[in-house]
Amino acid sequence: MPHRFENAEEWAKRFEEPERDAWQKPDEVVKALSLPADAKVADIGAGTGYFAVRLARAVPQGRVYGVDIEPDMVRYMGERAKRENLGNLEAVLGEPGDAKLPEPVDVALVVDTYHHIGDRVVYLKRLGEKLRPGGRVVIIDFRVESPKGPPREHKLSPEQVRGELEAAGYRQTLTHDFLPDQYFLVFQRG
Repeated sequence: MPHRFENAEEWAKRFEEPERDAWQKPDEVVKALSLPADAKVADIGAGTGYFAVRLARAVPQGRVYGVDIEPDMVRYMGERAKRENLGNLEAVLGEPGDAKLPEPVDVALVVDTYHHIGDRVVYLKRLGEKLRPGGRVVIIDFRVESPKGPPREHKLSPEQVRGELEAAGYRQTLTHDFLPDQYFLVFQRG
């Protein structure tokens, strides 16, 4: 589902609006990930860095790769990391079929982005090659019936997500139910 997100400054007004915190619950999400201070984390589809900056603060001895396929988002996130003194946050220009992670990670977090990925099974298999042993892929996206997010026809059910991850060689290990408009699914390889 190609969709461009150019002009990061304009998107930041929407992605970073304070009202988002009420339904996205970013601090609770980061806490639920139970990340050690030295974890390596990828935020796939990081956009303006809404989660990436929070992750970078949560893993002060670790590394966060904020991945996006839009060059302007990557520019914005890199500038934001410098502005907020987050030396452990690296903005990465990914490709539609490859996150282009520079090293294996403990967690790959995909928030409000999964429905944008083209050939998801192939993408997930490639992403799995960049997971450390015991690494997790976390998918948070909008429920089909949610009034928030993309149009209904672009939303995916958690059952479809689970099926695609299983087809890519993952198994679901955990579900969190505290987000009002989204599912929160955790997977591991094998």
